[in-house]
Amino acid sequence: MYARSDDISATALTPWLVGIPLAAIAWLFAYSYLAEFADAVVAALQLSRATPFGEALHFFFFDTPKVLLLLVAIVFVMGIVQTFFAPERTRALLSGKRVGVGNVLAASLGIVTPFCSCSAVPLFIGFLSAGVPLGVTFSFLISAPMVNEVALVLLFSMFGWKIAALYLVMGLLVAIVAGFVIGKLKMERFLEDWVQKIQAGQGVVHTDQAIDWVERFEAGGAHVKGIVGKVWPYILLGIGLGAAIHGFVPEDFMASFMGRDVWWAVPAAVVLGVPMYTNAAGIIPIVEALIGKGAALGTVLAFMMAVIALSAPEMIILRKALKPTLIATFAGVVATGIMLVGYVFNSVL
Repeated sequence: MYARSDDISATALTPWLVGIPLAAIAWLFAYSYLAEFADAVVAALQLSRATPFGEALHFFFFDTPKVLLLLVAIVFVMGIVQTFFAPERTRALLSGKRVGVGNVLAASLGIVTPFCSCSAVPLFIGFLSAGVPLGVTFSFLISAPMVNEVALVLLFSMFGWKIAALYLVMGLLVAIVAGFVIGKLKMERFLEDWVQKIQAGQGVVHTDQAIDWVERFEAGGAHVKGIVGKVWPYILLGIGLGAAIHGFVPEDFMASFMGRDVWWAVPAAVVLGVPMYTNAAGIIPIVEALIGKGAALGTVLAFMMAVIALSAPEMIILRKALKPTLIATFAGVVATGIMLVGYVFNSVL
């Protein structure tokens, strides 16, 4: 006698239905005791938070589990969400939209895609290959790393909903307007020849393969394994740097270098951020530490945007599909938008 397929599905689904609520309870318990954990670590090492080293360690052992817990939860949920947004469907949706509407749609879709700029590049190239307009694909490429669920949740948890909402609006505006501008410049001739040939001869491939909830949960687990496993070193590096700034950098130094009244601070922050490479989870602890030392919020967020939307490794990968003129135009347009965001934040907050 053979087992029915629906019985097999129910058997496979049961561990997920039991394990996810248990994991959620453990997650909430761990998240509730982050401060006590950091206090216990500092006390066990016989250090005092009154010392720079003790305060830096407290920052590190508080933020590290906090960011990792948030990251695991968000990535798991978004891994499930992404099963409803197959790349082929996304390409078909974007390729059928005119410029303007497509830019808005692409920037919005960027929120639910992987948040590392380099991991967004393959999808970007796939969109180009499927005939999606150039400016629309750039709206996606800018939004995907810069305006994502991790950045928004971490900004909300650290600075409140107003800052998170303003970041969301301004980030989407940068992605939409920059993509629109690049599209209007008609720079398709600066795509590499192989991309132009594919664009000329390849249509969109449509697939509509249904998957069940076991596969969706498995996709969420694979998402956590793939993304968290890839980015955790950057998270530790970012939090470590943030801890050093938090504990050792004098407040007056940061206030003078990245203060609200220093006109050149925003462009300097953008230039400083481009050579770096991390993601939202790794850079936001640095943002928190810089703001705690007196740096202006707009200047620090401009630095953050430059790091995650204009990283040097991203430019290297893009070189596979774009000629240098187009890469330089992309970097210049986005950098200008980021600087405007920095000035807006500094003027209104």
